[in-house]
Amino acid sequence: MKKYSISIRPFGRHAILLEWPSRVDRDILEDILQFTQYLRECCLKSDRWEIVPAYNSVALIYREEPIEFDAFKEKLQNWYNEDIKVVKRQRVLWRLPVCYDLDFGIDLIEIAERSGMSIGEIVTLHTSHVYTVFGIGFLPGFTYLGGLPETLEFDRRPQPRPKVVAGSVGLAGKQTGIYPQESPGGWNIIGNCPVPMFNPKKEEPCFVSVGDQVQFYSVSRAEYDLHKIEGEVGIYKLEKILLDA
Repeated sequence: MKKYSISIRPFGRHAILLEWPSRVDRDILEDILQFTQYLRECCLKSDRWEIVPAYNSVALIYREEPIEFDAFKEKLQNWYNEDIKVVKRQRVLWRLPVCYDLDFGIDLIEIAERSGMSIGEIVTLHTSHVYTVFGIGFLPGFTYLGGLPETLEFDRRPQPRPKVVAGSVGLAGKQTGIYPQESPGGWNIIGNCPVPMFNPKKEEPCFVSVGDQVQFYSVSRAEYDLHKIEGEVGIYKLEKILLDA
């Protein structure tokens, strides 16, 4: 794979931040994921290391003792420059239901007016694309999905709402995403996903990982209500498609 010019800097006494070129780019994300896999498999095997990839960066965290930055920076640069050979990770596509009813899509009418498209065209466009998970935050399980069609790119709302309901599907800039829980938020809300995106009681609280892909499909209000109940009682069956590595 292509190598990039990366920067390595301290991120507090117990962490280091590696940064790639600052843009949303699938090739950059793939390089990051390959390198983090290499670190886990070959260099930083201890589970005492926390490795957090996102967008154009990787945070390496070691809480047991401070990191000797200069020496470790040299190691990291050498590791990155090596001819990395790792088993390619399994690529996953998640298909998630969204109800675009106007009760949920509270910004759909405004988006339609600003874009010159009908609500049906917006839904068709939003569901026809496959998105890549570039990061997870600012809330536990909040997925930042890149790959939004250019005609659906809208700035965040000038005044964030004090409350956005859990499951809300929004647009902001070049991204779409799902609010995993009720919170303040400034994204443009176009629908709601009934699938719980984060469950702290599970061994893996968030089933989606950085690098996964997501595609939405439209469901009726009745289907939404059914999936919502299934999700709440823990019997909803996620649609997971394994792609070629």
